[in-house]
Amino acid sequence: MAVTLKQVETVATYPDAPTGLSTEAAALDPVFIWQRIEAYVCHRFTARAVVWTVEGPGDWEPPLIPATVNAAQVWAGEAWSTVELSPAPDGFRLVSDGPYRITATVGGGTVPAAMSEAFRRLAEYVSDGIKPSMHKGRSGASSVNFSIGGDLSGSFSRNPAWMARAMINSGAADLLRPYRRAT
Repeated sequence: MAVTLKQVETVATYPDAPTGLSTEAAALDPVFIWQRIEAYVCHRFTARAVVWTVEGPGDWEPPLIPATVNAAQVWAGEAWSTVELSPAPDGFRLVSDGPYRITATVGGGTVPAAMSEAFRRLAEYVSDGIKPSMHKGRSGASSVNFSIGGDLSGSFSRNPAWMARAMINSGAADLLRPYRRAT
């Protein structure tokens, strides 16, 4: 089995933020949310160029989808040499050790409803850290204390990793599970 050694992905644009976000979530930069989502999944919905360095031999599948391979080269001692990739059941068959440099265009299609909902959940979870709500509670809070008396006060404790676990704790990860693998 061939191994992807390196991936260089250029980002042109991201899809628009879905509608129906709260005022706080809509105020977030949608690029930030899309970057978190794309780091979690292998599907892309806006076209961009990508270059993979792959070591063979064996079958190799592009790790991002949808992918259209534009060019393939193999290292021939001192320079890259153009090579024609042989098809395989799940991608391509690399016949030598390589390394190979494979250039492709990835992305396209319509953002599915599950991914838009994952965006919404993640944005709402993250925006709670900016403007908390006593009605909804606090994202990532492990305890909340309030004292109503002479002075109204409140406090909460939050795990320092609450933002790092936002994809999971927001429920977005469950919706994105089908988009984690290329096959």
